[in-house]
Amino acid sequence: MRCEGAGMSVINKCLEVRRVNFPVIKGAGYALIHAPQMALHYGTTPVTERSTNPDSEYLEKLPGHLRSFTDAVMYAPNQVYIGNSLPDELKELPRPWYENSPQGAERDGKFGEMMPEDEFIGLLKVVDAFDLVLLEESFQRSVKSKLAEHPAVGDLKLLSKLDSGSVDEEDLANFVDEKGAAPIYYDGKVVGCVKRAHEFDPALSAGVMLENLVSKASASLVLMLLLEKSGLQAEDVDYIIECSEEACGDMNQRGGGNFAKAIGEICGCANATGSDTRGFCAAPSHALVEAAALVQSGIFKNVVVLAGGSSAKLAMNSRDHIKKGMPVLEDMIGAFAVHIGENDGVNPVIRTDMIGRHKIASGASPQAVIQAIVYDPLEQVGMEITEIDRFSPEMQNPEITEPAGAGDVPNANYKMIAALGVKKGAFKRQELLKAVDEFGMPGFAPTQGHIPSGVPFVGFAREMILEQKIKRAMIIGKGSLFLGRITDLFDGISLIIEQNTGKVETGLDKEEIRQMVAEAMRDFAKTIVGEK
Repeated sequence: MRCEGAGMSVINKCLEVRRVNFPVIKGAGYALIHAPQMALHYGTTPVTERSTNPDSEYLEKLPGHLRSFTDAVMYAPNQVYIGNSLPDELKELPRPWYENSPQGAERDGKFGEMMPEDEFIGLLKVVDAFDLVLLEESFQRSVKSKLAEHPAVGDLKLLSKLDSGSVDEEDLANFVDEKGAAPIYYDGKVVGCVKRAHEFDPALSAGVMLENLVSKASASLVLMLLLEKSGLQAEDVDYIIECSEEACGDMNQRGGGNFAKAIGEICGCANATGSDTRGFCAAPSHALVEAAALVQSGIFKNVVVLAGGSSAKLAMNSRDHIKKGMPVLEDMIGAFAVHIGENDGVNPVIRTDMIGRHKIASGASPQAVIQAIVYDPLEQVGMEITEIDRFSPEMQNPEITEPAGAGDVPNANYKMIAALGVKKGAFKRQELLKAVDEFGMPGFAPTQGHIPSGVPFVGFAREMILEQKIKRAMIIGKGSLFLGRITDLFDGISLIIEQNTGKVETGLDKEEIRQMVAEAMRDFAKTIVGEK
């Protein structure tokens, strides 16, 4: 839409400058950590069952349903998450995927990697700033040698933490049994522990510190992978936005943060600052919008949006998986990182003039939510729903959610988008399923709250747009704010990633502005004279 009338040329030119200076997505990284022992001992479902019904059949069977690292690597949705397969390839793969995944898969991927549990435990000590993590001597030597050869982690100066400070089995048992430390398990054996950070503060208890270190370590890993694979230099990162569902603090400020700066410190981002953004599952999309605004405004040139995963969410639906004779598929800690930078005329842009938002007054019905998040931003600029090639809503792996009765979450979202499109005349009723097949894709992300919420497709969207396979994709974040018990509200926000026009506008110099203002004033004067 252009402004018409006398004096509007300046405004129109400024709007055009804003349009061609949309921020771009320069890279995306993804990581999965195989953590079956953490799932067994620290997943909320097993922990709750152990405290309420320690002799249950579920707990007895749980260890026998845990996957090996090889099985986790081979699993097709995991391969998609790290970029080795396209989401559409899952459509052609027979279900169940855990029995029909292709052989010969690798832990290293185009966008990141899968890390085994022992290496990740070593990384917990590497990112620990307060010497809370203790590892058994032989185990520490073993993981040090593995991490030293890691292409993204091996050059970390902090890897030297694994050269000292180990403990023997007797001391380890004393910390766990007598001092309230949280044991760390590998292959069914205690190989380390996390000490409490304060004697009385529940926000600094051993269990909470373990959760926070898991989130910090997984986010640090994915940032290192992004730096290694994208070519972004650590010293060029200006700002980091961390958007997980964890909250670090003490008894006086339980969610004070700052995960973002702590992660940047580990990864050598010496010139960066940062902050944490929270919004349950919708937080990543909120953070992407914030990053885009910071870059487009000129405040920062390079912003990284990232999040680590959650140990508490491991094995959430394992009870239902075991009932149906399945392996425990929720054994992966997820993480992601996205680099937002200034328009380079090449990379896909984020359309900051088309942000969908679920307002406080939007309503919570499925139709109201889809209208606010999906259709409102399109209708405001006169764009049709058919001009969006791909939608990425809550991308949970249906093989995890269906046994628990939650259904196929992405597919349900696609059907709601298409159904409202039918009501608006964008599709014929008989075309609904065809539309879903064309703009949708199977879910492939672990059910770690914020991890599947839209962002798993960002890396694919960037590549598909660069390869001109698609022109636009919509990333949708949705959140259940009522989980915090302070509001009944729902939440949601969306953004559109679009093909770059190839034009980069550097802005208006002073002389150009003077000429445009003078021209506008002459036009305005002529208008006044004509009216008289």
